[in-house]
Amino acid sequence: MSKPSQPNAVLVAIRTPRVTVEELDSSLQELTRLVTTLGYHVVGRVMQKRSSDKYAAVLGQGKLAELARWTGGSGKIESAFERPKHKAASKFEAEDPDITEESDDDESDDTIEAAPGPGEQAQIVIVDCDLSPSQLKNLERAAGVPVLDRTGVIIEIFSRHARTRAARLQVEIARLNYLAPRLRESGGGSERQGGGVGGKGAGETSLELDKRRIRDRLKELRTELAAIGDEHQTRRARREHELTVALVGYTNAGKSSLMRAMTGSEVLVADKLFATLDTTIRPLYPETRPKVLLSDTVGFIKKLPHDLVASFKSTLDEAASASLLLFVVDASDPSFRSQLDVTRKVLAEVGATEVPSLLVLNKRDRLSPDELAALKSEYPDAIVLSTRNKDDLQALRERIMGYFESDMLDEELRIPFTAQKLVAEIRARMRILSENYDAEGLTLRVRSTPENLAAMKKKLER
Repeated sequence: MSKPSQPNAVLVAIRTPRVTVEELDSSLQELTRLVTTLGYHVVGRVMQKRSSDKYAAVLGQGKLAELARWTGGSGKIESAFERPKHKAASKFEAEDPDITEESDDDESDDTIEAAPGPGEQAQIVIVDCDLSPSQLKNLERAAGVPVLDRTGVIIEIFSRHARTRAARLQVEIARLNYLAPRLRESGGGSERQGGGVGGKGAGETSLELDKRRIRDRLKELRTELAAIGDEHQTRRARREHELTVALVGYTNAGKSSLMRAMTGSEVLVADKLFATLDTTIRPLYPETRPKVLLSDTVGFIKKLPHDLVASFKSTLDEAASASLLLFVVDASDPSFRSQLDVTRKVLAEVGATEVPSLLVLNKRDRLSPDELAALKSEYPDAIVLSTRNKDDLQALRERIMGYFESDMLDEELRIPFTAQKLVAEIRARMRILSENYDAEGLTLRVRSTPENLAAMKKKLER
């Protein structure tokens, strides 16, 4: 049985004066990967230099016609017929972001894109910036196919990849926040009057009813997510004396592969953007003494929608409460430095800037000897590794334990035979350096954190 072909997508990008050619190309490459992850095949690009991305249809008339050749649309934004505007629609247009009037000054463009070939007509348009509701509707009129902006693509990917209840709640909150303003421009906002059960009363339009339903649903979702967040906070409180390491970084940097290699756990590993949305926590394997927990967190990306950052705050709090952060980057990606900046900015939003960190330059097996030498010179304190190399993984393990042990103390603990039940807890939380038995009990020389030692001494005094 033949595999069904993927629907085609055409990308639209605007280069404003503040955006360099390199930045635009990097952003489009990333958008291509996002769209591919979503299940579309990119067949073409329409790009234009403009003074702003606030024009009514984003593109000028010439580029709208070029886009229409890819999609089979009219290339024009005029509606098929005019109808009187409801006062709510007029109010919305006043509230919409400033929409710049078209000017011919921005029509010049040195980018010439090939015309679509046979079978290359696109079924969707993806725009590499955020669109206002009016811009979205205008582009759909001109293209004659659905249009998604960058935020819409990311939210759709998150929606498909969410597996746990917490992740699904977080994504739905972000999706509804994204959808609510766009209802104003949808065809569903007809002028029918609604009353009766569930309605506000006579005079409520379907648009107002839909918006109210979204507000009510958001309230329910936030209440349920807060309850789950309390559970996560309780679990974190139980681990407050544990040593925890959080893997953070750009999406597809190799965090899940590193997690799997360091813990021996069967976490999902896929060459896709945002394959992991849920925090996974596992102990280092073989287990260390004291035990160290490793957590894999959601990946970041440029222009990550603020609503998603806010929704996933309870998940990202895992990084803020960690003992150590491992910034994992794909060292073979030329743009990893800007990706590292993105990671730091997102972590700053959740208050994780004060957590100690180590830089992990992953995928060294994809680098040439000269590139490797240059990176080691640029980042002398970084850990350069490949998750496929056992020696590299052992070196990382030793670096992690060396970091924690630098703050540990060596002390002797006297455990009488009447308190032997504490020995198992000591072995789980501390490294045993030596042990001696006598007629009255056991003397252990241990290495552990000051907090764990203080807590154990209190228990022995009881």
